[in-house]
Amino acid sequence: MSANNSQNVVVDAHASTAVAAAARLAIAPTPRPRDQPQLAADATLAATRAWASSRLDAPLTLSDLASHARMSTRTLTRRFRSETGTSPLQWLLHQRVELARELLERTDLPMDHVAHRSGLGTADSLRQHVVRRLGATPSAYRATHRPERR
Repeated sequence: MSANNSQNVVVDAHASTAVAAAARLAIAPTPRPRDQPQLAADATLAATRAWASSRLDAPLTLSDLASHARMSTRTLTRRFRSETGTSPLQWLLHQRVELARELLERTDLPMDHVAHRSGLGTADSLRQHVVRRLGATPSAYRATHRPERR
């Protein structure tokens, strides 16, 4: 190997190291003050959960929740599961059944109205979800868990 070839190998090795270092610097995030959160990564979905909870009677889709949270449906689903331990739509269903349970305990509303107000749609859907989650039909649950009227 000649001296020129040896020098080329050293220069090439040094150049590639310099290029790699420059590339790392070029893609590094810009510095931010210590008190400034890192965009959505530091935020929770509490505001989106509160927003959805106030609209349980309305049709809500995964896209609606993602739009409110200002993120993709995939990111929303991943972050939601991380924060709550469940998927967004399962959480929404749970909130609706809980609202139906409260309405059954505290009101004399007909089953169709309980279903509509809780976002479960129909009395048949209300019955299906209440039986699955609470282990009793809506009428039986109401009779068992309602304070006596005087």
